[in-house]
Amino acid sequence: MPPLRVATRGSRLALRQVQLVSELLGVRVEPVVVSTAGDRRSSVPLRVIAGSGAFAGDVRDALVAGAADLAVHSAKDLPPRPDPRLDIVAFPPRADARDALVGATLAALPRGAVVGTGAPRRRAQLRGLRPDLRFGELRGNIDTRLRRATAFDAVVVAMAALHRLSIVPDGVVQPLPVDEVIPQVGQGALAVEARRDDRAMRLLLSRIDDTPTRAAVTAERAFLARLGGDCDLPAGAFATVRGDGLVIVDSVLADAHGTLHRASTRGTDPASVGDAAALAQLGALDVRRSVSVPASA
Repeated sequence: MPPLRVATRGSRLALRQVQLVSELLGVRVEPVVVSTAGDRRSSVPLRVIAGSGAFAGDVRDALVAGAADLAVHSAKDLPPRPDPRLDIVAFPPRADARDALVGATLAALPRGAVVGTGAPRRRAQLRGLRPDLRFGELRGNIDTRLRRATAFDAVVVAMAALHRLSIVPDGVVQPLPVDEVIPQVGQGALAVEARRDDRAMRLLLSRIDDTPTRAAVTAERAFLARLGGDCDLPAGAFATVRGDGLVIVDSVLADAHGTLHRASTRGTDPASVGDAAALAQLGALDVRRSVSVPASA
């Protein structure tokens, strides 16, 4: 059997994720490296260049065009609404979804310290824990972030990236509990796509689909879809799935003044629970607007 062609970004982490999918499937693969808009404009904040779709659109186009047999994404890079040409056939078991502070613990950072992160979600939640913190723009792959760590008092990275690449950064690494810093939707999960009409590939990939991970990420993506945003929003959601099938979505949304609203929503249908979580946040935001948030927020 010839190797399967896998559309992917070209970063070290993205290629490692392709390898992980290959190992799960037990088949040989050949990466088809795609240059994405987010990679080509690496010095531009993501909120300026269409958010999470910046890393997925070109990879998806390569799959649709027949240049690859499947695509492997970080689930957090996928826009929350589906691509009608494709299906996410597999969500393999999720890795650690937490963020991590590299360079110092949150408690040890000096007053007025500068933390490197461009993510509005991370900035809003860290500011809620430490209102004195300042932030510097930082984006790029895990290697770029760690190389630039000395320019800041600390930087924020994803724990999943450290684990998948077996990276042990110099200095302090503090995982941030999800009840303090709620992760980005889909963080720590992989999403494997196939063309909707490719039945053989869909059957093959279905073998590595993890039911609890699919339920959790489906709920989180429904939350983001209802909000109408992506990684440019100061919002996060993290879903857990109990053994009895109950789905619990913990979410956060910051208003224009940086005030955080947290909510916990539960139910048995993942998409409905995620949708309800977003409606709870939007309802709370409407209340805050009537009290203190400018109409333009």
